Amino acid sequence: MKKTTKKAKKSQLSIVKRKGHTELYDERKVYGSCFFACRNSHMGEKEAEEICRKVAAAVTKWVEREKLVSSDAIFKILADELRKHNEDAAFMYATHRDIN
Repeated sequence: MKKTTKKAKKSQLSIVKRKGHTELYDERKVYGSCFFACRNSHMGEKEAEEICRKVAAAVTKWVEREKLVSSDAIFKILADELRKHNEDAAFMYATHRDIN
């Protein structure tokens, strides 16, 4: 019997994007979005890395309980998790989406 790894499980989680298509969940995108927001709120690199590791892990843990999630749901969870650590970075994250 072949064992599946945790990484393989993550790669099979589907995300429904805003325009209706689906793509595989990628924790690196969550981390990257968080890191961008932290750095743009003038946070130091080390602090941003530490916060984003925690935020990405929390979002991934939430996503793993679901079979199919929307990018909007991930956006809200990420913003909530980031707000627990830094209000300014959470604001940057939320408003960045409005700009794009």
